Amino acid sequence: MQDRAAPELDELDRSIVHALQIHPRAPWTLVGEVLGVDPVTAARRWQRLADAGLAWVTAHPRLANSRVVATGVIEVDTEPGAAVNVARALAADHAMVNVKLTSGGRDVIAEVQVRDFDELLGLTTRLFQGMPGVRATRAHISTGMPTEGSQWRLRSLDGDQCARLDTAALPPPARPESDAEAGWDTLDARLLELLGADGRMPMRRLAAATEVGLTTVRRRLQALLPSRVSLRCDLARTPFGWPLSAVYFASVPAQHLAETSRVLSGFREVRACAIMAGPHNLVIDVWLRALSDVHAFEAHLARRLPRLTIDDRSLVLRTVKHMGRLLDGDGRSVGIVPLPCGVPPAVGALP
Repeated sequence: MQDRAAPELDELDRSIVHALQIHPRAPWTLVGEVLGVDPVTAARRWQRLADAGLAWVTAHPRLANSRVVATGVIEVDTEPGAAVNVARALAADHAMVNVKLTSGGRDVIAEVQVRDFDELLGLTTRLFQGMPGVRATRAHISTGMPTEGSQWRLRSLDGDQCARLDTAALPPPARPESDAEAGWDTLDARLLELLGADGRMPMRRLAAATEVGLTTVRRRLQALLPSRVSLRCDLARTPFGWPLSAVYFASVPAQHLAETSRVLSGFREVRACAIMAGPHNLVIDVWLRALSDVHAFEAHLARRLPRLTIDDRSLVLRTVKHMGRLLDGDGRSVGIVPLPCGVPPAVGALP
């Protein structure tokens, strides 16, 4: 992809991104009304950000629904000098959702989304046993995701503006459980793939790409988005003022997991918090503004959460892939490797 000069960001750019973080498919008329700008101006500004790879809207299976997707974190130790090539090879795989080059006790951290544990086992066997440069791997299964990246906000809008967008983003009343989780078909999978590439793709384009009627697409999206598919607005970390990222591997007594996760979700720096089945029962992904914040944030955690023990930490040297997007050194989107969009198994297929 051609190199693109990043436009200078101003407060309107940040406000537009914050608005789409709250309501990723908000009509431009609503965005313009909330921000007090012309809708055409808001749309043009967004297109400029998207074209430069600074912000984008994407879709993924709901991480909280283990009947649809299973997630895990894989630590990779590489041979000297092989980490970059290993990370690039991992990023090319559709099941690898996030891939990070890191310092510390592991060279690469990869997050995977698969349909069941057999698929995870096959993935690790296929990718790691025969991949040049890989010395060792450690896989951790996620049993819960109390906080994930789609919930993180820029905080550029005031409370009233956020409330107006929140209200407009409320899904229609949920259908009965038996209907809402009746299983996926090829149209669901195709819509997930299209929205993964462009979460704001207009309804008419979605209908044309899937070769079904506009009414069918609208009805199917209304069924998918509240229950099985999440939309999110992501952004390039460095241009928006969060140049550093770190991953903390932590432990807390099991009876305090829920309380600890709730408190962690309130920290602005915390992007994601996963409950794991492994030697560390929490993996905390954070964004930071300065290198000194790595230990300052850890000290803050110790004061607020005395039961929490940080077992290890890694500074993210570079994020190679983020929710299916290939990123450059500044975190700008420069390509897409679609997330897995095959038809998930029927309810009850997971152990």
